[in-house]
Amino acid sequence: MNLFDTHRPLLDAALHAARTRGHWTPFPEMPSPAVYGETAQADGEAAVAALFGRDYPLAQPGETGRVAPERSPYGVKLDIRYPECEPQALVAAALAAEPGWQAMGPKGRVGLLLEALLRIHRRSHELARAAMLTTGQGALMAFQSAGPHAQDRALEAIAYAWKAMDDVPAEALWDKPQGKHPSLVMRKQFEIVGRGVALVIGCATFPTWNTYPGLFAALATGNPAIVKPHPQSVLPAALTVSVLREVLAEQGLDPNVVTLAVSERPEVTQALATHPAVASIDFTGGNAFGRWLLEHARQARVYAEMAGVNTVVVESTDQYAAMLQNLAFSLCLYSGQMCTTTQNLLVPREGIRTDEGHKSFEQFGQDLAAAVNKLATNPKIASSVLGAIVSRDVWHRVDAAQGVGRTLLASRPLPHPEFPEAQARTPVIVALDQADAAIYRMECFGPISYVVAVDSAQAAAQLAEDMIREHGALTLGVYSTDEAFIGRMEGMGRRARVALSVNLTQGVYVNQAAAFSDYHGSGGNPAANASYTTLAFVADRFVVVQRRRHV
Repeated sequence: MNLFDTHRPLLDAALHAARTRGHWTPFPEMPSPAVYGETAQADGEAAVAALFGRDYPLAQPGETGRVAPERSPYGVKLDIRYPECEPQALVAAALAAEPGWQAMGPKGRVGLLLEALLRIHRRSHELARAAMLTTGQGALMAFQSAGPHAQDRALEAIAYAWKAMDDVPAEALWDKPQGKHPSLVMRKQFEIVGRGVALVIGCATFPTWNTYPGLFAALATGNPAIVKPHPQSVLPAALTVSVLREVLAEQGLDPNVVTLAVSERPEVTQALATHPAVASIDFTGGNAFGRWLLEHARQARVYAEMAGVNTVVVESTDQYAAMLQNLAFSLCLYSGQMCTTTQNLLVPREGIRTDEGHKSFEQFGQDLAAAVNKLATNPKIASSVLGAIVSRDVWHRVDAAQGVGRTLLASRPLPHPEFPEAQARTPVIVALDQADAAIYRMECFGPISYVVAVDSAQAAAQLAEDMIREHGALTLGVYSTDEAFIGRMEGMGRRARVALSVNLTQGVYVNQAAAFSDYHGSGGNPAANASYTTLAFVADRFVVVQRRRHV
């Protein structure tokens, strides 16, 4: 079967979507039984449960033992034992598999990856359950982020990789006239060659959505890949690697084109990252290790998404209630454990103009706290929206945040109707002053928001720009009825190189990004040096090697 020709319509549709940037997805985001099958959800949950307390079925070179590092935020005992392998053995296996992967050529690789992606899609409910239990996401969010939305990002990366590679002809006839003498004629061949082994380092909160772009971009462009998941969230990555290895083996290729590196020891990741054969590293995580990679992994191209200070400036609004509801949901979604969630809300200390009259800074803070509290105490949706706290570090940050400034909304434990041992907390909102820069200018990851009183709307815009330039951000929001002020914020967004959302009051939230339409990260400020997805994200993952001879 020619997998490229089989899946060419899907690739062409993805390329069209990437050009037009409108809404498009081949992977339905709602887990409807009519789409995924009447028993799909139960089957996926059963498949994950069948792995509990067992050795995960994966055989790789260099295995030294089995490890079970995951601790579910929902209190579920997972005890899934994964192979821990010597870093040198995984790199050696990748290098041994590289020639066969290279020989597939761009069409062969893209076709195989599209086949694998469709098989991954068919296991969306399994991936959703795995992500939910390891990350603490709510059920629907886990389905969307670990399933269809991550698959969208994978397809987007494959499409951009194909776009970059398709620009290189396989061969050319070079015919240079020589006047009265015979022409100089040469046949030139051009081959796309991956740079080398790719290391993809996952995060604890979005183990597929943040991993798939780099993984599929690296593979499509000819690089064998080692996936190093966060110890907290191994299973979604393991399931993905298993599918890829299955398809590789079916096509007669060495499955070690893709391997899984599981370990709780930082030195394992460091050894992989600094190995001379590792030519690219995709990383999502905190600043400390991200900066370590940039400093020490000099032999590799590092695509890093790190921490930032996401900000919303509130200048005025003509939809006060809708603005509060939108902000409240965005602050509650997955308990603020998203790299795009707003941390700082900058509000003029004299208050804001609204369709409900003037609102003081104090009133805005109280109203926002009330909106968040209403959602967080709604028994029908609170647990599914907030999910669970991914780690004790986040829990401790929530406690610490209640000891600074003036608490507008205190955090409290949130009982979960399905998981009595769930580590769940409601958000905390703290009022600060512009002078409290030491607190709000640093990222405080988790369900923690600061409402900051600033001298004026103009001061808010300048403060937001200063913070983004120094610390970075993935998102920036503004609420204003003044087009001139919005224009100033747009100019600031260009200078700070950050995505701007204006007056969100409906079912789109500042912390959401849609594949094929939104660019996740600009690559132009300290929060991320790359973007999901532009040509720059894929084009430097391969080189062109040419051969020429006289005809």
